[in-house]
Amino acid sequence: MDLKNKRIGVLMGGWSPEREISLKSGKKVAESLKKQGFIVIEIDVGQGLASILGEEKIDIAFIALHGVPGEDGTVQGLLEILEIPYTGSGVLASAMAMNKVIAKLVLQANGIRVPRYFYKFKAQSSKFKVDLKKVTEEIGSPPWIVKAVSCGSSVGVEIVKNPEDLESIFNKIREKYQDAFIEEFIEGREITVGILGNEVLPVAELVPKSEFFDYRAKYTPGVTEEIIPAELPEKVYKEAQSLAIRSYQAIGCRGFSRVDMMVKDDKPCVLEVNSIPGLTDMSVLPMEAKHIGITYDEVIYRILESAQS
Repeated sequence: MDLKNKRIGVLMGGWSPEREISLKSGKKVAESLKKQGFIVIEIDVGQGLASILGEEKIDIAFIALHGVPGEDGTVQGLLEILEIPYTGSGVLASAMAMNKVIAKLVLQANGIRVPRYFYKFKAQSSKFKVDLKKVTEEIGSPPWIVKAVSCGSSVGVEIVKNPEDLESIFNKIREKYQDAFIEEFIEGREITVGILGNEVLPVAELVPKSEFFDYRAKYTPGVTEEIIPAELPEKVYKEAQSLAIRSYQAIGCRGFSRVDMMVKDDKPCVLEVNSIPGLTDMSVLPMEAKHIGITYDEVIYRILESAQS
């Protein structure tokens, strides 16, 4: 297929809390594709996306959306209905990766180590009575970390050190982001492993100056040090890469992805699978690829080449 004759729509923006980062990813992707000689249409995704896609008559969608609705399978489903090939994971894999609780269940079923967590399926009431005794029995003593079930970029994440604060923090996040769960807080080394196609990229260690790799640490220059390759014992390094590709395959991802982990006592533990990781100047996956001689433009070309409907 001669991609140079295809109209490529770069889908970016959207209305999730990650809109700003998505716009940066999308602009960078569009810039790279134009430089490589492709016909590019930049699309800021809104509620009228179906109409815009019809008007623009794109042949391939390059999805640079983060969060709902671009990373959870919703946009992917629309593109399948319209029979437009698109980059990244399919409907089911996108939905599972976006829902951190479902992803954990799938990873556990495949023998992949994940942090201990406490989750109650969402009830009708907006307020939830947290049973501190049960939480402690299931995931240990604080600190704990409360996370929104379906957000990325560390949006909707808060550390809880005082048990008395857990219920109010949990309900605050749950109310704002629809659903939440409680996870053990692992004090260790934060690492991440990119996947490009079926190639496992070098392991990166993230050393934030803040308490954890939060939104600010991810996207503010100078706030986080990225060590590539991560300075881990060889056995731990290889296990991290193995866990990354196993997680990617268990969820059913394709095209590209990034798997985040914590390492404690030389044991990597999978936090989550990102089906559409950032593609900005500061994003880790392109930096990992660069370390083994894969340029940013080649990363984007490979992702585009993997587009499926």
